[in-house]
Order: sequence, then C-alpha cells, then structure tokens
Amino acid sequence: MTNLLNRRHLLAAGLTLPVGASLARASQDAAPAAPEKNGKRLLVLGGTRFLGPAIVHDALARGYEVTLFNRGKSNPGMFPDLDTRIGDRNTGDLASLEEGEWDVVVDTSGYVPDHVRQTAELLKDRAGHYVFVSTISVYAEFGAAHTDETAAVGTVEPDVLAGIKTIGDSFQGGGQLYGPLKALCEEAAEAAMPGRVANLRSGLIVGPEDGSDRFTYWCARIERGGEVLAPGDPDAEVQFVDVRDLGRFCVTCGEDRVAGVMNTVGFPFHVSMQELLHGAKIVLGSDARFTWADSEYLMEQGVAPYMGLPLWLPDGMRGHFDNRKALDAGLTCRPIGDTIRDTTAWHLEERGRDYRFQRAGMEPEREAELLEGWKSR
Repeated sequence: MTNLLNRRHLLAAGLTLPVGASLARASQDAAPAAPEKNGKRLLVLGGTRFLGPAIVHDALARGYEVTLFNRGKSNPGMFPDLDTRIGDRNTGDLASLEEGEWDVVVDTSGYVPDHVRQTAELLKDRAGHYVFVSTISVYAEFGAAHTDETAAVGTVEPDVLAGIKTIGDSFQGGGQLYGPLKALCEEAAEAAMPGRVANLRSGLIVGPEDGSDRFTYWCARIERGGEVLAPGDPDAEVQFVDVRDLGRFCVTCGEDRVAGVMNTVGFPFHVSMQELLHGAKIVLGSDARFTWADSEYLMEQGVAPYMGLPLWLPDGMRGHFDNRKALDAGLTCRPIGDTIRDTTAWHLEERGRDYRFQRAGMEPEREAELLEGWKSR
C-alpha cells in the first residue's frame, strides 16, 4: 500500500498548476539566485548546456562562487557575470586552469580518458573533490533484472583506445565506445584523486531544455491528445532523472564529500510506462487515449527500441538499475508531474505544437500507420 500511495503522489503531483502557468515557474527555476556567499568555490568543466546550467544554478543558490571552463562556443552569453576560463580539452589546452583553487570540481564534459586524466592531475592539489558525470552505458551487459555498481563494465582494446583523441572520436562506431570510455574516465579520475571522486552513472536525463526528445516526445504527444500508440508492456519499468535533480545532486556530492560509484537514476520505487503516460494525461489535462501495441509487432515494423518510441525496450533488453547508493547519499527525485509540466511548457514555448520529432519519437503519419496496422491484424 505504501508504494502505491507513493507512486500516486509522485505521478499526480503538480496538478495544481496548468501548463501555461508553469512557464513563469520554469523561468523562476532558471534564474540564478544571489544568496549570501558561503565562501566555497566550485568549478564546472562545461557549464552552458543542459546539465551544466542546472549545476550552476544550484551552486549559485547555495552561495558558491562558480567558475566555468569551456571553449566559449555553446551559449557563451549565458553566465556573463561568472569567471569563465577558456580552453579546449580536445587540444590539451588547459592553461587557463593552471591557477585557482576550488572546493569542488564537476566534470560534465569528460568523454576521453586522457582528457579526464590530464584535468584531474592538474587540479588534484588545488581541488577538494571531483564529481564526474558518467553513464549507465558503462555496463557490459544490459537487460539484467538487477544491475548494481559492482556489475562488469565494458572494455576498449588498447589499439582502439590509442586512436581516441577527441570527444568526437569517442562517439565513433555508432557510439559503441561511449560507455566503455566513460568507465575508463572514471578510473582516470579516481587514479588522480583517490577517495575524492564521485562517479555518477546517469541514465536518461530529462526536463526543460532537453533536446534529445527521448522524454519530451511523450509530453508533446500526450498534450496533443487523441489516440496514442503506446509501446510494449504497460507494466515495464521506466527510470530517468530530472536534470535539475541531477544538477543538485552533483553539488551535494561535492559539498558532502560523497565518494564512489553510484547509479543516478530514478526512482525510490517502481514506476511503470503506463503510470508515466497516464500521469502525463492527468497533469496535462489531455484527452489522450492509449492503444498498446506489443513489442513483437513494433519490432516487426522496424520501430527502433528506445528511439522510435522513447523509453520502450523489448523483453530481454529491459533491466533495473539499483539506485540505492545514490538515494542514500542524497539524490532526491521531484514529482514526475512537475517534470512533465515544466518540460511541456518549455517545449510549447520554445518549439510550438508544429515541431516535428525526428531525433526520437515519430511523426504523426508514421504513428497513424502503425496504429492502423496493429488494429487490422
């Protein structure tokens, strides 16, 4: 009964505000606070895209003095009042970091093991704690009923690793090296600063400003209403984390000197695909009605798992990632209703209802075709 009540609270929260009203709230959430300074300094490697701003806003709200290190190319005017050090990890240009001391370093841009090694080695005597944003893609196998932080990680052959010089290189081969390289990045940070590193293995990060569309698709599709193609097993578990919650946890790990490897995925209890979709219908006041097509049909029709219909994975590919360590260390997950409402508000304001989903999700014509095929079997 307790879990049922928790899920209802998690999914129904946020009903008191309509989507339109949340535009003002989202703007307030994004505005850097200016509290009394706490005397602590935080360095973000990155800082101006999606997760980076969430970290910055939380740190500023706590009174940190924040420094950014990046190339100055992505949203360069986002934080004009912050100390921004210009450099490029791809070329080894870390000269702007040769001076300064920080209580916490949060690395959001580490994809190449040598980059992380160089940065951590440079900062190890001038930084108190290193928080590295990793990924659950490090794991060698997916689909296990239970995956905790002790599970085996993927590997990279030495000759292949020798050819990885830039962030772009880390995504070659369809991204097959992405996870194993992140595992090596974790090792590099820990080797440089033993006992002073939090390696945060995140899954799908969602919320306002998420351009991947892997969660936003469902918000927009359900807001549009009508008959919705829903994928696979309605009771299949979904795990993701709001970008603002992960940003807050990054700062918490540095502040509390939390060390070790943690799966930073939600939630404190099981959340199913049908709970997510029906929760979105309630929060958004939609007239959506769901037609569930099984995984066998979707695979036969060439729908790409996780991307063609986001969050959906066929049997054998789904798994559960144990997040108890992160929850015990202070990761908190806001009500999914809040994430749905705020993401939808951002999408409608920035993109509008005519936006065509191409990176993830499907266009209306393709959905209609699949619905017709499913019902005419």
